[in-house]
Amino acid sequence: MAVITFLSDFGYTDHYVAAVKAKILTQNPDATIVDISHGIEPYNIAQAEYVLGAVFRDFPEGSVHLVAVNTHGSKYGKYHAAKYKGHYFLMADNGLLSLLTDGRPDMVIELNAEMPHMPFPAKDLLAPVAVYLAKGGDIEVLGEQTTNFRQLLNRQLRLNDHSITGHVIHVDRYGNLITNITRECVDTIAHGRTYTIHFGRETIGRIHPNYNQVDDGDCCCTYNSQDQLCIGINKGHAAELLGLGFDSQVDVRFYPGA
Repeated sequence: MAVITFLSDFGYTDHYVAAVKAKILTQNPDATIVDISHGIEPYNIAQAEYVLGAVFRDFPEGSVHLVAVNTHGSKYGKYHAAKYKGHYFLMADNGLLSLLTDGRPDMVIELNAEMPHMPFPAKDLLAPVAVYLAKGGDIEVLGEQTTNFRQLLNRQLRLNDHSITGHVIHVDRYGNLITNITRECVDTIAHGRTYTIHFGRETIGRIHPNYNQVDDGDCCCTYNSQDQLCIGINKGHAAELLGLGFDSQVDVRFYPGA
């Protein structure tokens, strides 16, 4: 049986997480459930997309990812099972799928629901479907294949020969600022040139292997394990101390010569 992962905005104070897991285990006591996070801010699908996108590829192909963020989605009560890069995803039609896949999932099925406006869709609809898919069930029998799902666009980089303009797409619990600027993008445009990184009132001229390469309290840029450019303060909360957050602009400027 495949792994079922669980990501939600349910938090840790109520019974909602346990109720969904209880439904899964009632249907299959041997199910393997891995919590990704239940600390997503309520309805914050951009945060959910970053967290899920950063980790789903680490799971074996065939894994089933149950995403209960902004679970009621729209007033139309549509829910989808999707296949993307060998993984299955279950979620409301709230735009998250288009962000996760850049609008290009391999397959999307609109789930058949007996009650389109059920009070607890993560438990009543998505959990049973997760068990079915984890057991090797055929996604195509779950409903009608569709290309009609809510489309949202990720923030796009602005590129030219001398600069990259990106944005902060996530702030982690340490206050580190993760951007949508990638190592590949920087290396491709740099062509061996020097460059500086600009954010807020700060300028950094070097990317370090990790935050511990600078003194405590100093600002630092590094690449994370997804090769995304990150800004942090060693032993400090960069978002608070720099006054930056989600969607803050970050620029990389390139200069002539080696």
